Amino acid sequence: MSDKKPKFLAVYSALKSELLDDPAFEFTDNSRQWVERMLDYNVPGGKLNRGLSVIDSYKLLKEGKELSDDEFFLACALGWCIEWLQAYFLVLDDIMDGSHTRRGHPCWFRLPQVGMIAISDGLILRNQIFRILKKHFRGKPYYVDLLDLFNEVEFQTASGQMIDLITTLQGEKDLSKYSLSIHREIVQYKTAYYSFYLPVACALLMAGKNLDNHTDVKNVLVEMGTYFQVQDDFLDCFGDPEVIGKVGTDIEDFKCSWLVVKALELANEEQKKLLYENYGKDDRVCVGKVKELYQTLDIQGAFEEYESKSYEKIMKQIEGHPSKAVQAVLKSFLAKIYKRQK
Repeated sequence: MSDKKPKFLAVYSALKSELLDDPAFEFTDNSRQWVERMLDYNVPGGKLNRGLSVIDSYKLLKEGKELSDDEFFLACALGWCIEWLQAYFLVLDDIMDGSHTRRGHPCWFRLPQVGMIAISDGLILRNQIFRILKKHFRGKPYYVDLLDLFNEVEFQTASGQMIDLITTLQGEKDLSKYSLSIHREIVQYKTAYYSFYLPVACALLMAGKNLDNHTDVKNVLVEMGTYFQVQDDFLDCFGDPEVIGKVGTDIEDFKCSWLVVKALELANEEQKKLLYENYGKDDRVCVGKVKELYQTLDIQGAFEEYESKSYEKIMKQIEGHPSKAVQAVLKSFLAKIYKRQK
């Protein structure tokens, strides 16, 4: 399985070819070229962790048995459905946030010939997921469960994005709306379900499991996804830009970050006033004052305490699961993110 990434990318090429010859639509040369360029620009460019996790999880659930070529292909196809979902979310998210770069390149909608056509492209990305599922999984006993799973996770993610947007309305910067419970709600719905639960749920369905009997697995993965996002918030401020590959802008962007909600919880009235006056301003002096306050309040120490307690809680939940194979899946996820630096 050491050469899994090249094989995974080969499955992308196969799925793309199928979609560009989808009999439900009569492609012209122009439309085929547009969709191919759009897919190559938006789908395979990230770290591919979510998609590859389906293969890893399914392999662990098979308890070391080698995957057949067909099983490997289907696990890859489900992994790519998650990467397609991610691309759909990011194309639209970048428009909503007015972002400029994504994965080191201009956002798709920022390309001069694209603009708001990107909204249509987002819808195409979303619909292609169900074309892939229909072609490769329609005859499987878990097909309807897969459709339910993708529909539910998409709804949860879109709802999380909505909470994020209405909490950080432009022109209505009000820190009093921010709290640890709001932060958790945004993170849980916007990130944890599709990034952590969905890959494992896909593997469980392939392995013939009933998801209704695995709500404990969902709870552990949502907890893990929440911890992952808190790490992300911490690295945005305290991480090394050379290591994480970007300069953090959560303070300037008025993000509902774990750091600011923790600071609000710990701050006295004078310190809260400083936060209200400086948070969310694209000004080096204001950003500096917020970071200085984070140091004064020892937000780094608070994060280390949170990280330690989260790890203990998650490990206890994992080790309480009756299946050693499921434990192995969950531990492999946790090992990838615990104390990460990027």
